[in-house]
Amino acid sequence: MASLAATEPAACPGATPAAESIVPACMFAPDRGCADDLSGADDFEDGEGTNGESADHLHLSNKLVLVSPSGEQYDSLFRHLREQIDEGCGETIYVVGMGSDGGDYGLDEKDMEASVATVRSLCEQIEADLILLRERTDTGGRIRDYLIRRRVGEQDFLEVRVAVVGNVDAGKSTLLGVLTHGELDNGRGFARQKLFRHKHEMESGRTSSVGNDILGFDQEGQVVNKPDSHGGGLDWTKICEKSSKVITFIDLAGHEKYLKTTVFGMTGHLPDFCMLMVGSNAGIVGMTKEHLGLALALNVPVFVVVTKIDMCPANILQETLKLLQRLLKSPGCRKIPVLVQNTDDVIVTASNFSSERMCPIFQISNVTGENMDLLKMFLNLLSSRTNFNNDEPAEFQIDDTYSVPGVGTVVSGTTLRGMIRLNDTLLLGPDPLGTFIPIAVKSIHRKRMPVKEVRGGQTASFALKKIKRSSIRKGMVMVSPKLMPQATWEFEAEILVLHHPTTISPRYQAMVHCGSIRQTATILTMNKDCLRTGDKAAVHFRFIKTPEYLHCDHKLVFREGRTKAVGTITKLLQAVNTQAAKAQQAKLLASKKTFREGSAANEEAASAARPPSPNAAQLPVGNQTPNLTTFKTEEEALCKDGNKENKLKSGGGGRRRGGQRHRGKGLNAATISTAVPAGAAGTA
Repeated sequence: MASLAATEPAACPGATPAAESIVPACMFAPDRGCADDLSGADDFEDGEGTNGESADHLHLSNKLVLVSPSGEQYDSLFRHLREQIDEGCGETIYVVGMGSDGGDYGLDEKDMEASVATVRSLCEQIEADLILLRERTDTGGRIRDYLIRRRVGEQDFLEVRVAVVGNVDAGKSTLLGVLTHGELDNGRGFARQKLFRHKHEMESGRTSSVGNDILGFDQEGQVVNKPDSHGGGLDWTKICEKSSKVITFIDLAGHEKYLKTTVFGMTGHLPDFCMLMVGSNAGIVGMTKEHLGLALALNVPVFVVVTKIDMCPANILQETLKLLQRLLKSPGCRKIPVLVQNTDDVIVTASNFSSERMCPIFQISNVTGENMDLLKMFLNLLSSRTNFNNDEPAEFQIDDTYSVPGVGTVVSGTTLRGMIRLNDTLLLGPDPLGTFIPIAVKSIHRKRMPVKEVRGGQTASFALKKIKRSSIRKGMVMVSPKLMPQATWEFEAEILVLHHPTTISPRYQAMVHCGSIRQTATILTMNKDCLRTGDKAAVHFRFIKTPEYLHCDHKLVFREGRTKAVGTITKLLQAVNTQAAKAQQAKLLASKKTFREGSAANEEAASAARPPSPNAAQLPVGNQTPNLTTFKTEEEALCKDGNKENKLKSGGGGRRRGGQRHRGKGLNAATISTAVPAGAAGTA
């Protein structure tokens, strides 16, 4: 694969002039023209683009342009490199010694040194680091691949989120334990013990919650995770301070009964990439196809990791790989599987991976550590898929809530767009009535490290002022007041039914997952009488419990038992009337206040009507009466406390049945204060 990338010139019938890829799209996907070029493919370009329409790109096509560029050429190279870095969200792969004018590839020693010096000066101007990835020889001399990564401040780092999915017992948590803690597994669950959050997970060895683990890389691409020598834990703050890039692994559950949690992890945590784990000895079984289908439905690029190759016989491993390649090439996936066996393959696949067409396959062992370096190198070269504009109004989706002693209510989630700073006031909502309330951000943490601001695409935790945890739920958002947000009860969506045992008709209810929203919705109407497996339709939904904050073009997953459907929101209907909701809220508060005041007045009246308890001076002289009166006073006190168990009973000690118990509970202060005759002191 790598040799093809190195020697194949970018020529293909029907190619657009802007397609600058050394690895043409038509080589991988004959059914798609080169016009749909791989989005990350121009990362191979070394700045010498072949854009025939633009005059300042014409003279950059030669491999020698970097040796001694003129002022105009230098400015053009600088502009081109800056565009590439912006496209790659802060990093790009840059090839020196490979022109796109059809000449021989490679430079001699002297020209290579001069070219590298030019690239280094360009990087200094952009404030980026130049890291050598590999050097290879071609007909004209040597070619070098460099990773250029923009420098970030000490309190900042590039962040890439990777969701880890696969069938139960595929080795997901074990692989993450080995990657993040740097210690190999013993084959009996040693590595995964450090990752589990619950006691039942440790006992069964199965993940049941969404776990988060981080892997930090420094400017040189070296792993910075160093576990604590005593407890074996990781200090996230130190890792983030030393890292220029942090990979966040979202560890999801493989068992079928935890599918709801896995779907929430894939939709709510917004992963950039998906790592599909396959046990080489078990093959493609259970939930593997379900999870792959979910990733494809959400348009998340997938790479496959085949584990346990140390214990798997060679013929079974080959069978698993053959089945895997057949599955990835099938009409439903239309991926190009690439077995990664050396660093050349890693660089080629990482450069073209964002295209969603290429699917690298790694074969690793958590016990022997085989091919683990290739996987780490690949993770280091992955760049975030989405660019975010910091000038847009801020929007943050909540996917978890906590109550921290001494801090108060804390929410965690993902910044979808814009920038949020310390002490900003945002609107939190929607509540059950569909209203949004202003809330101040008290403190911000990213990966347990305190920061002053977060940008679009970054995950963070906010401490909020003056709000209870019980009034916040997953699926709520925090948005800038400029957006003037409105909650929605009903929406229309184009859905595709992936699987359903019978037929879906109006009034059918199922769980809708959209971002971090999880709520049951009813189908009101649809443009077909009924839906079966494989059908597409425009469907009108209504939420059951509370209105939600939605956007058009958001992906949704529709799930109920074994039924699964995916779709896109096309239209929002029946937004909540904010003024009416606020008036209703004020009315509720007023009625509560009136009720409280009324109950307080009743209590005061009852206490005023109650006669004072008799004192010693008022009691008649005698042996029996004082005892009876004291007895009565004690009984009154017990009744006032409402303690059913301690009330004196007439017929000996047995437990009271329902009617008597409720009668006892219903005694109010006025009844209790009624005088009891002395002879009736024994009957309650």
